[in-house]
Amino acid sequence: MERRSFIKKAAIGATVGAVATPAFAQAQPTITWRLASSFPKSLDTIFGASDVFSKRVAQLTGGKFTIRVFAGGEIVPALQVMDAVQAGTVEMGHSASYYYFGKDPTFAFDCAVPFGLNSRQQTAWIDQGGGRELMREFFKDYGIVNFLGGNTGTQMGGWFRKEVKTVKDLNGLKMRIGGFAGKVMQELGVVPQQIAGGDIYPALEKGTIDAAEWVGPYDDEKLGFNKVAPFYYAPGWWEAGPQLSFYVGLKEWEKLPKEYQAAIEVATYEAHVVMQAQYDARNPAALARLLKSGVKLRSFSKEVMEACYKAANTVMDAEAEKNAKFKKVYEPWKRFRQDENQWFSVAEAPLQNFMITRKGSNGS
Repeated sequence: MERRSFIKKAAIGATVGAVATPAFAQAQPTITWRLASSFPKSLDTIFGASDVFSKRVAQLTGGKFTIRVFAGGEIVPALQVMDAVQAGTVEMGHSASYYYFGKDPTFAFDCAVPFGLNSRQQTAWIDQGGGRELMREFFKDYGIVNFLGGNTGTQMGGWFRKEVKTVKDLNGLKMRIGGFAGKVMQELGVVPQQIAGGDIYPALEKGTIDAAEWVGPYDDEKLGFNKVAPFYYAPGWWEAGPQLSFYVGLKEWEKLPKEYQAAIEVATYEAHVVMQAQYDARNPAALARLLKSGVKLRSFSKEVMEACYKAANTVMDAEAEKNAKFKKVYEPWKRFRQDENQWFSVAEAPLQNFMITRKGSNGS
């Protein structure tokens, strides 16, 4: 009798649960938004974060809140996504905030600055270290609420037609490089170019540029850069942990039911984690394929790295002197970076360095 009673109660509970979910969904409004991405569909990792996000929002809201995703250039130009959100042309965007460096260099902290935080540190700064509060205050002036939107991990230093052995080799080099890094490279004689991802290959192929950086092996292989530039450099010191972001128009955000706001927050976190995992899982095999095809892997020399580090500090300190908004973020960010690097030097870095040298742990 007890067993039959238990089964009967369980069945009733399951029925109530099945009815309750649709009832909740029916009580909410049906909303359709548009999300403009800065990235082409061919890059299934970085563009794919928007798909992961939109599908999860639909699932969490019983299909009542749908967000249509558009690739870079489909609805607005790839490098004008934030402007479109600000203007209300679209309700949401997915982009790299350092693309909007020209409006205010402070945007770079929402993505990456030279010799900055790695991906874990960047997430920690935004989520737990005060970064979210600082950047939300900054974005509010643009009528936007920003959310975590993925991370690629430390990027590669890019593709070059010729080797870069000394600082002199950078002089006069025309390079596709985004955000703050372009200004730093300019200090060393580079002529920076801001070019959307889908337009890099033809520019490199035609010789309009001499070098280009994008993300890393998995994406770079898809874009075919190895066919037009043989030298592949590391590391991308300007993007130690570049974070992508989702943008929501502030006015549209405030109209949403609290349940839909919660769905956005949950879904952005998931998309953020998935992107990083995908890159970490896919880059090793992609790099192996590139090397097999004849790509010449190189590391920036200590001379080049030291010169870039010095230039980066000069440029950022100068910006802080003249830009109060930048300084407000820069000062606490620097303290956070110092604390994080000290902590990582205790356990993370020594273990990783040890494992890299062990036979069999690095593929040797």
